[in-house]
Amino acid sequence: MSMKAKILIVEDEVPICNFIEMTLKSKEYGVLCAKNGQEALSMIPSHCPDLVLLDLGLPDLDGITVLKHLRSWTSTPVIVVSARGDETDKVEALDLGADDYIVKPFGTSELLARIRTALRHSTSIHSGTTQNQFCVKGLKIDFPKRLVTIDSKEVHLTQIEYKIVSLLAKSAGRVLTYDNIITELWGPYALKDNQILRVNMANIRRKLEKNPAAPEYIFTEVGVGYRMVEE
Repeated sequence: MSMKAKILIVEDEVPICNFIEMTLKSKEYGVLCAKNGQEALSMIPSHCPDLVLLDLGLPDLDGITVLKHLRSWTSTPVIVVSARGDETDKVEALDLGADDYIVKPFGTSELLARIRTALRHSTSIHSGTTQNQFCVKGLKIDFPKRLVTIDSKEVHLTQIEYKIVSLLAKSAGRVLTYDNIITELWGPYALKDNQILRVNMANIRRKLEKNPAAPEYIFTEVGVGYRMVEE
């Protein structure tokens, strides 16, 4: 049997920590627990977890501070699990390098799905593998050919529309903030003009979605960014 990933839970509320620990162990993940930020920062270099579940409201260091410390030296996947549902908190965490953000309370299925996505994305990056195709619900993207089809019919996208779609597809299941996308496509010094991105997204949805008002492929995290449906 293959060895499951090791996950560090950084959570000061004992009932929540116990619940997450029990959920992960039931799926045969290895589990470590830290009750505050300092303990987490001391454990990570020695235990080398494959993923960190990070609460923001810790008793010593704010979770954002912990995230900044981690991103200064490691690319270990970090999923923020927090009661803070404000868009500003989400955007800040994601822009600082969090791989995902889940608002409490959450369902176990959602948590496990987000964990699988973050681990899969991390494995792909570190193994050096490249994704040649993306297929979901009739949508197919052939990256080497730069070809997008729906139910085998070619979809004609502009160059920038294709770049947006392929960027989201390569991070399917993860939310990318508006600034993440703009920086990736137009460079770090581009004006953070969400309106340009929204116009392009409206055009993309008219071409991809049966009903642009109820998208099947690309979902909006209001005030935060976009997420491509997972395969």
